[in-house]
Amino acid sequence: MPARLTLACLAALFGLAACETVEGAGEDLSNAGQTISEESQEVQDDL
Repeated sequence: MPARLTLACLAALFGLAACETVEGAGEDLSNAGQTISEESQEVQDDL
């Protein structure tokens, strides 16, 4: 029984770590998209 509990806890830990990683990647992509939008706006303004 303790082995199953340990495995369940490890699975939960890995699941939470994966969610944090995906959330961080989403924020990074969002920031990159914002930067690209701002740079393209500056180029359009210069034209």
